[in-house]
Amino acid sequence: MRHRIHIAETPAIGTTIAITGEEFHHAARVARVDAGEAVEVFDGRGFAASGRIDTVANDTLTVRIEAAIDSRESPVDLRLAMSVIQLERFELVLQKATELGVRTIIPMVTDRVEVRPERYRGKMERWEKIVFEATKQCGRAVIPNIEPPAPFREVIAREGARILFDADAEPSAQPKSDSVTLFIGPEGGWSDEELALAREHGAAFQRLGPRRLRAETAAIVAVARFTA
Repeated sequence: MRHRIHIAETPAIGTTIAITGEEFHHAARVARVDAGEAVEVFDGRGFAASGRIDTVANDTLTVRIEAAIDSRESPVDLRLAMSVIQLERFELVLQKATELGVRTIIPMVTDRVEVRPERYRGKMERWEKIVFEATKQCGRAVIPNIEPPAPFREVIAREGARILFDADAEPSAQPKSDSVTLFIGPEGGWSDEELALAREHGAAFQRLGPRRLRAETAAIVAVARFTA
C-alpha cells in the first residue's frame, strides 16, 4: 500500500496541500517519500484520496490531490463495548478492532474487572494513538472513536441493537440491524447481575463456538463476524 498521510482538512480534488509537523516527519524522514511518489491522504472522517508528492523541503512537503478513493469502511456501524482487561491485551483489541472496521470502542468497567482503576486511568491518549496508527496502517479513512471508560450498567442501558457474548448463555435471536453494539466481558466472565441487566434491557445473547475463548480472542472473533 502507498504511504498514507493524515490531513486535518478535507481538500478539493486537483489542489495542492502542504504537509508539516509529525506527518511530514514520518513521511519524509521515516518513510522517505520523494518527489513524484504516489501517496494516499485521509482526513479521519471518511474522505480518502490518491495524490502525488510535488516537493519535499526541510520542514514541508506538498501533495497534489488527484482523485477520491474508496474509504474501505464497513457498511455496518459497529460499536465494541469491551471490558477493560489486562492492558497489553486490551491494546491488542484496540488495534485489531480498528483494523476490522469498528467505528466506536467503549471500554467498560464490569463487576469482574481485574485491572485496578489507577492502571488504566490516564490511558486515553495512548489508546487514541494506537487506534490512529492502526487506522493509518490498515487503509481506513475513518478514525474510530474511543469513549472514556464507563460502567456496564450505563452502556447496556443505551438505545440500539445490543449483542452480549457469553459462553454459557442460551443463544437468542440476533437483531437485524446495520448498527449494533457488541459486548465482551472480562477474563472472569459476566456476573449474574450483569446478565440479568442485559436481559432486562433486551440484549440478544450469542456464543462464539464450542470452546471458551480468552477475552481478547472473543472480541476479535465477534467483530470479524460482523465486518468480514
